[in-house]
Amino acid sequence: MLARLQKLQKAVPLRILLTLVMALAGAGVCLKLQTPLPWMIGPLLITAVLSMFGAPTESWNPLRNAAQWIIGVALGLYFTPQVMTLVARLWWVIALNIVWALGIGLVFGKWLYWVHQGCGSTWMSRFRIDGLTRATTHFAAPVGGASEMTQISERYGAQTELVASSHSLRILLVTLVVPFVFQWVGLHGLDAALPGTRLLDWGGLALLGLLTGLGCWLMVKLGTANPWFIGALGVSVLLTVNDITLSALPQTMTNAAQLLLGISLGVRFRRSFVHLAPRWLGSVAFGTVCMILLCSGFAWLIHLVVDVHWATMVLGTAPGGISEMAITAKVLQLGVPLVTALHVTRLAAVLLLAGPAYFWLRKAD
Repeated sequence: MLARLQKLQKAVPLRILLTLVMALAGAGVCLKLQTPLPWMIGPLLITAVLSMFGAPTESWNPLRNAAQWIIGVALGLYFTPQVMTLVARLWWVIALNIVWALGIGLVFGKWLYWVHQGCGSTWMSRFRIDGLTRATTHFAAPVGGASEMTQISERYGAQTELVASSHSLRILLVTLVVPFVFQWVGLHGLDAALPGTRLLDWGGLALLGLLTGLGCWLMVKLGTANPWFIGALGVSVLLTVNDITLSALPQTMTNAAQLLLGISLGVRFRRSFVHLAPRWLGSVAFGTVCMILLCSGFAWLIHLVVDVHWATMVLGTAPGGISEMAITAKVLQLGVPLVTALHVTRLAAVLLLAGPAYFWLRKAD
C-alpha cells in the first residue's frame, strides 16, 4: 500500500504536465473554432470531459493561485479615479445586487429541499434523496464560491459532496452559457480602451508583482476567501486609483491565467461526479438555468433605471464564480470595473451571511 502511494505521488508531476498539454490543445481547438473565451473554455471542457472518463488529470494549487493573482492584477488596472467615481455613484445597485443574490439563494435552497425531501406527492417521491438535510440544500444554493461554501457547510454538518457538486456544476454552466449567448448575439467591446498605461515595463511589472504578492500574502494570513484574487485585486486597485501605473500585463500572462483557471474548474468533475445522485445534479442544472434567466431579467430592470449596458449588468448579476465572470467581462470588454465590484461585494456578503441565515431559517421553521 505504501509503495503504491509513493508511486502515485511520483506520478503527480507527470499528470500535471499532461493536463497542461491537453488544456493547451483544448485552447487551440477553441481558437480555431473562434469560441468565446477560448483560453478558459477550451481547457475547462477538455479537462472536465477527460476527468469524467477517468483520465488522471491534475490541477496544481500553486498554479491556480498564480492564475488568481494575475487575474486580480489585470482587473485592478481598470479602476482609475474616474471609474471609481462611477462605481461609487452606483452604490445602491451594488447593495441591491447583494439583496437579490441572498434572496434568490434562499429560494433556490428551499426549492431543492422541497423537490428532494419535503414534497409529499407520490409522483415527486421519485426525486427523493434519503438522508438529505436542510443544511445541505441551504449551502448548496447560494451564489458563492464552490470551495468556500463547501468549507462553511462542513461546519454545519451538511453533505459536502452534494454541496461541492452543486456549486461546481452551477459555475460550469454559467461559464459556458453566458459567453456563448453573448457571442451569438454579438455582444463585446463595449468598454473604452483600457485606462492607464498599455506599455509593458519589466521593472514596473516586477514591482507590481512584488506589491500585489504582498497583498496576497496578507490575505492568506488573514484567512480571507479567494486570498490570491482579492489580495492582488486590492493592491492593484489601490495603485491604479492613485494614478500609479507601473506596467501593463503581457497578454500571454492573462491567457495563461485563463488556461489554469479552466483546468482548476474542469478537474473537479471526476468519474464519481457522473454517478453522484443524477436526480440532484438534474435539479441543480434546472435551477441554475432558471437563476440565469431570473438574474438576466433583474439585470434588464436595473439597466432601465441606470445608464449601464444590460450586458454588463447580466455579467454582474450572473450566478457564476467571481473569477470566471470577471475574466469574461475583461475578455469581452463589458464593464469590467462594475462587474468586478458587483461580484466581490456579493461574494463577501454571501460568505458572511450564509451561516447566520441558516440559523435564522431553522428558528423560523
